[in-house]
Amino acid sequence: MTAPGPTGRTAPAGSTGSAGSAGATGPRRIVLVRHAETVDNAARVWQGHKDTELSQRGHEQVAAAAPHLAAYAPALIVSSDLQRAASTAEAISRLTGVGVRLDARLREVHVGEWQGLHADDVRDRYPDLVAALDRGEDVPRGVTGESRAQVAERAGAALREVASQLQPGQTAVVVAHGVSARVAAADLVGLDQDVSDAVFRGLGNCHWIELVESGKSYSEQVRWRISGWNLGPWNV
Repeated sequence: MTAPGPTGRTAPAGSTGSAGSAGATGPRRIVLVRHAETVDNAARVWQGHKDTELSQRGHEQVAAAAPHLAAYAPALIVSSDLQRAASTAEAISRLTGVGVRLDARLREVHVGEWQGLHADDVRDRYPDLVAALDRGEDVPRGVTGESRAQVAERAGAALREVASQLQPGQTAVVVAHGVSARVAAADLVGLDQDVSDAVFRGLGNCHWIELVESGKSYSEQVRWRISGWNLGPWNV
């Protein structure tokens, strides 16, 4: 499977938020957001690369979360090109004036034959594959889909590219999906994917991971670290 790449912008290039001003100081920060609820999330349908629209509750989640995310004053907003992520990112863009750059590498894990199937049907029809995933094995989703490692390779590369474009003191908001966000975060901080999968719960819709580049009091060496997980307007 060929890894997708950046696909362009949904708003004019060159617009920046207040965090993008010259002379900024302080740590670099990435806020990695899961999209709002979709109609398929609500119906417990596997989506993968299926391009699903937001539910009414999802629109309400965006309205609640966008002001909190805009308050980070992002210099850069990047999103998966699937509409559930892009529409979430656009709500943040409207509040900040920062254009959204779409990157298909941030798409959700491809779930192969499971795409469009109800969760109960998947469990009934693919018991051996579901059991392998329950044991923590990194097998391709839905027989013909992607493994976690494949998603980490493409989404991790996208997130590292975002990090490389930030100046000191700047923040990026990146909108992705449940699996792609978690594996990209783990990749950036150097956390073993099996450990991440076992330790961290999934992200709620319109919740986010906060990543900060920082050091320790006794050392000048800095690295990307997880400073918050599953943050949202209801528990931030």
